[in-house]
Amino acid sequence: MRNFKKLFLLFMAGGAGYCLIELLFRHYSHVTMFFVGGICFILVGLINELFTFDMPMRWQMLIGGILITGVEFVSGCIINLWLGLHVWDYSNLPFNVLGQICLPFTLIWILLSGVAIVLDDYLRYRWFNEEKPHYRL
Repeated sequence: MRNFKKLFLLFMAGGAGYCLIELLFRHYSHVTMFFVGGICFILVGLINELFTFDMPMRWQMLIGGILITGVEFVSGCIINLWLGLHVWDYSNLPFNVLGQICLPFTLIWILLSGVAIVLDDYLRYRWFNEEKPHYRL
């Protein structure tokens, strides 16, 4: 039960954080983005659970960016293509796949995953008394 509570709180923090980022940069968001952001935050946070803090941050960020891009593709196919909600469309951007993912945003997700990794580690340290974060560049 404690693990569920931890994941739930981290999911909520990630979902709220992602919606806040969208509001700051796009000036709007969609309720589905709360769930996508929460899932991404949980997955990126698991990087340090599966690997040690000894893994260089750049590799953690690359893994995080790939995870986020994967979630974005699957959720985009469901939310935008299957359900027809048209929450985002990258068709006008270079190197896009079905308008759901693209190389420019994958690069943004790699950078943003660094913020998510540090935030997840800090929240785990402060809220759940887990290991104090430390990083290798």
